Amino acid sequence: MYENLYEQITNVLVNDGYVVINDALNAVTAATLLQEAKEEKNYKLAGVSTASAVDENRRRDKIHWIDVHSMATKKYLAFTTGLQNYLNRHLYLGLRYYEAHFARYEVGDFYEKHLDAFKSTKNRVVTTVYYLNDAWSDADGGKLVIYDKEGNELQKVTPNANTLVVFMSEDFPHEVLPAKKTRYSIAGWFRVDKVS
Repeated sequence: MYENLYEQITNVLVNDGYVVINDALNAVTAATLLQEAKEEKNYKLAGVSTASAVDENRRRDKIHWIDVHSMATKKYLAFTTGLQNYLNRHLYLGLRYYEAHFARYEVGDFYEKHLDAFKSTKNRVVTTVYYLNDAWSDADGGKLVIYDKEGNELQKVTPNANTLVVFMSEDFPHEVLPAKKTRYSIAGWFRVDKVS
């Protein structure tokens, strides 16, 4: 079903290391996931890196880890399973599993520049971000800013619904600029370590 999309993602990852795709999946699925994200009652303030401590000077989003409990999350996770298999088949990455959470940024929330994985640590290899926000404008803030290893800005991504971002976790520092209205996404990682 998504073979062409998997091929597109894989080819751009090989050449550029990151890809931004508008209208990536199914708009209805994105809308259903947004409704589910809005209705979720169990968000928790996120920690930083592998630490469990909360540092609101570095990060202020709230998260809720996803499992298969609705048709929309089932469809999304089926997409990521297919992508994992495709990446393993064509790039030999040895990805073992995928983890993801809803992320909610309220007014003023941000996430400072960071990497999702660090050199010489074998955990997160490929990062995905899937945006769920309808009617988002530049004035609403909350853009994802992607940098190269030297700190040069590569791209600012507006978090519009059904936009998918995929990048190599240890190669691209990135940040989320302060949101000016509530912003929802699904952040996820393909990992090579064992499921804990």
